[in-house]
Amino acid sequence: MKSLEQGFTIWLTGPSGAGKTTLAVKLAKMLREMGYRVEILDGDTIRKTLYPNLGFSKEAREMHNRIVIHMAKLLTRNGVIAIVSLISPYRRIREYARKEIGRFIEVYVYAPLEVRIQRDPKGLYKKAMRGEIKGLTGYDGVYEEPENPEVIVDSSKMTPEEEAELVIRKARELGYLE
Repeated sequence: MKSLEQGFTIWLTGPSGAGKTTLAVKLAKMLREMGYRVEILDGDTIRKTLYPNLGFSKEAREMHNRIVIHMAKLLTRNGVIAIVSLISPYRRIREYARKEIGRFIEVYVYAPLEVRIQRDPKGLYKKAMRGEIKGLTGYDGVYEEPENPEVIVDSSKMTPEEEAELVIRKARELGYLE
């Protein structure tokens, strides 16, 4: 197992169904095969495990994001590659993450709305289209696209392998990986 003196965080952002989890799993597999220590911080899993009754107000989302940022910062500081898979709809909180963590790669995981609706892994778009839920991020709720992410992937046109290779290439360019 290769040990990095300092780790780094790969921050995957994008609306539900964009392909963040798929990319996180592929990236983790490839980086582990390269010998690195990797941890996936999946927003849904953390939310369900630590605070399942937390709502989705702006304040609740920001608190959830700040907890994930703190976890990623600790992992990064201890030589682990943290892969964060989190909608994180607000630019301000992503910029806060960048400043707090330091060694940071923001990856905008994009997929057109019609593709996300087709995938709809949690059935959220169907519920939003029926009016059962309001304010779904990226549908009728706010999602502020990144302005200057280090990497943009289009999961409707790229394979998860191609996406992961692009992120790993950027990590090398930044000097985070050999």
